Amino acid sequence: MTTIETQATAGTVPSGKRFFTLAGRYGTVAAFLALILFNVLFTPNFLSLQTLNVNLTQVATIVIVATGMTLVIATGGIDLSVGSLMAIGGALAPMIFMGALFPVSSMPVAVALAFILPVIATALLGLFNGLLVTRFAIQPIIATLVLFIAGRGIAQVMTNGNLQVFRNEGFQFIALGRIAGIPAQVILMIVIAAIAWAAVRHTVFGRQVIAVGGNEKAARLTGIPVHRVKLLVYMISGALAGVAGLIVVARNSASDANLVGLGMELDAIAAVAVGGTLLTGGRANIMGTLIGALVIQLVRYTLLANGVPDAAALIVKAALILLAVFIQQRAGKP
Repeated sequence: MTTIETQATAGTVPSGKRFFTLAGRYGTVAAFLALILFNVLFTPNFLSLQTLNVNLTQVATIVIVATGMTLVIATGGIDLSVGSLMAIGGALAPMIFMGALFPVSSMPVAVALAFILPVIATALLGLFNGLLVTRFAIQPIIATLVLFIAGRGIAQVMTNGNLQVFRNEGFQFIALGRIAGIPAQVILMIVIAAIAWAAVRHTVFGRQVIAVGGNEKAARLTGIPVHRVKLLVYMISGALAGVAGLIVVARNSASDANLVGLGMELDAIAAVAVGGTLLTGGRANIMGTLIGALVIQLVRYTLLANGVPDAAALIVKAALILLAVFIQQRAGKP
């Protein structure tokens, strides 16, 4: 029985401690509902389908990347390379179906390869991050900083620094298509988040992820393959970054290695922190990450819709991260 549970049983949980515990558990949902209420009352046309579509499509890539980031952080790691991996995946896809890398017999085959090969490539780069962390015992922030710096350079070399403009309905369906009226990228976001949530809650792998982040030494002593778990979460993070990169370039009808994924690592980390996952590891709140990403998007939308410059959203985002970390620290103190 934990200290908190013992105190609760004895009825001696301090009121301050109880507040921060409740804030850590329900604060993100409360912030989300408060933002919705504010916009319903003060922001014109907030309840329109167009506004809903804009916010959901804007948040989809953040949620997809943040889902992988949640798993990495749950093991006690961090992945700063996700934005650069998005740029690599986004640069590679149009090169494939435009025939810039190798000839392909038919356009449907080219489009299929443009979906598959970039995700495999970014997953392997995620594996590279994992090998630096596990095999060479490099701190995650340093290990992933390598591709954070070099990855965007790789994408720029691949495209000679040029903007790749294209139009291909088959490829762009991932970002512009709709299924039963719902944007395809939103459906993909929900599916990815749901699979990750189920994996964390109901699989051996999910329990291993939490165990590794909670106490790596104890996890190793109980027979958990710590290195394998870490390699997998970095591969998953890389693969999901690749998926997000495909969505961005498909949405824009162009691939710009200088801009695709720029700053995404910060958005993903912010969503994870605001969503309640401990940045020190040992917890993976996938649904919290989803809501955290929605909170961050709604903050930006609310500020813009009410005439506040976009730069202010960066300040608010930083404040949200600090507040989330502060609440986590206070809730974790006995």
